[in-house]
Amino acid sequence: MSIRRRLARFNRVFANRLLGPTLPALPGFGAVHHRGRRSGRPYRTPVMVFRDGELYVLALPYGSDSDWVKNVLAAGGCDLRTRGRGVRLVEPRVYENDSRSDIPAVVRWALKRLGATEFMALRPADADRGPHRHQGEST
Repeated sequence: MSIRRRLARFNRVFANRLLGPTLPALPGFGAVHHRGRRSGRPYRTPVMVFRDGELYVLALPYGSDSDWVKNVLAAGGCDLRTRGRGVRLVEPRVYENDSRSDIPAVVRWALKRLGATEFMALRPADADRGPHRHQGEST
């Protein structure tokens, strides 16, 4: 089992239950509220979140094959709670960015150590509609 998978399991079983309720209040963190694809069960997943213009960028340190990522993609969006605010996010796009250029330097180092190069960009549901392309996204 890779270090990323072991860390994901540790976080799911222990850390998220202890720190999960307080993380969304901290800068750079939030909680994604989503529903299971098959069960319809509601879930709350702590995430690292950053802004890139009008887009919200979520780091995917365990990769895009995580269940919560699949749930958000299948639903076409999610609710995000960060710094005491809630926002509905839509049009999820997963992309790879080896340079991690969207991420503030403070956390770039940790994501590099984890080998995290995948991210998800979403726009607020109430944002002005139009063609949007994220800087790390290829055409």
